[in-house]
Amino acid sequence: MTQPPPPPGWYPDPAGGGGARWWDVRGWTEHLQQAAPPPPAPAQTYGAGPSLYEQPVLLVNQKTKLIELTNEYAVLDGEGRQIGAVVQVGQSGLKKAVRLVSSVDQFLTHTLEVRDSRGPVLVLTRPAKLMRSRVIVQRPDGAPVGEIVQATVFGRIRFDLVANGAVVGAIQAENWRAWDFAVLDAAGVEVARITKKWEGLARTLFTTADRYVVLVHYRLPEPLASMVIASALTVDTALKQDDRGVN
Repeated sequence: MTQPPPPPGWYPDPAGGGGARWWDVRGWTEHLQQAAPPPPAPAQTYGAGPSLYEQPVLLVNQKTKLIELTNEYAVLDGEGRQIGAVVQVGQSGLKKAVRLVSSVDQFLTHTLEVRDSRGPVLVLTRPAKLMRSRVIVQRPDGAPVGEIVQATVFGRIRFDLVANGAVVGAIQAENWRAWDFAVLDAAGVEVARITKKWEGLARTLFTTADRYVVLVHYRLPEPLASMVIASALTVDTALKQDDRGVN
């Protein structure tokens, strides 16, 4: 009896090399994800706890402040245990004073540091914006990873994930107000989702507009893995800074 072909998906490249190639049922396509080693360990070792890169579920919880002069997020696993944080760094006293008396965040440069139990893993810089957002993604040692670039201004918002001069994925806002974002790879296949509709173990945490969940469907190769984490953990602070009233 003839076995049916496997379903569409990423499979080990039959040509070898350690990467993954997209199978569309009809045959192997030209879409190839190169295998790469995990991000280098930071110079300063914080511990040997869980890595953000190993989690299928990330709960992002913006810490409550009376006046939000800095942006700080706690990152939890699917059972509600904190395993990381996103912290705004490099703010001068003048910038904090400006944020206190005005709403000009979109015209200011913001730098965010993504940390897990092992220390800083990514540094994200969003330059001052006028029409389109852009976020520069780097390793803690300054090595470039890529950029998150706003591709559309009107209609359904889309951000391209760019690395080494090529688009490796995208964030598509399916429903901006309901907080439903599909994270796609270069072939347009959904690899993760940002949403507030998850009903996992920690669903009771979702009682405010500043909490959401990131569902990573499977372990991703680099640089897509870092780009997905960077965009998902900072979608509110870095990408929606000028529209924080929309949730």
